[in-house]
Amino acid sequence: MGSNSIFFAWNRSIPGREKTSGSHFNDFVQYLTALQKSGAITSFEPVILEPHGGDLNGFFLVRGDSLKLDALASTNEWQSHMVRAALHLDGSGAVRAYAGSTVEDRMKLWTSLIPA
Repeated sequence: MGSNSIFFAWNRSIPGREKTSGSHFNDFVQYLTALQKSGAITSFEPVILEPHGGDLNGFFLVRGDSLKLDALASTNEWQSHMVRAALHLDGSGAVRAYAGSTVEDRMKLWTSLIPA
């Protein structure tokens, strides 16, 4: 069962690097737009959270075919974006995620493994 999403999230810009973060955000949106147009991903959605005192303040949910996402995450271009983000964002990271129809499959697996 493959995941159908990549969850790329961050806390906040490292102080003094806010302009770099803003510029990279725009570059990343352009990159994802090109990936969507080429069919490498199905869609993406950037989300910014209201200030709340927590350590998650924004994320991108990138959706696509599991095998295409595997291939994407191993490209130099994707890895370059992840390294760039780590240089100006506190707490940035990407993790495979389950959304939409894959949630039901994942929950079935999870509940089947709960000890009696």
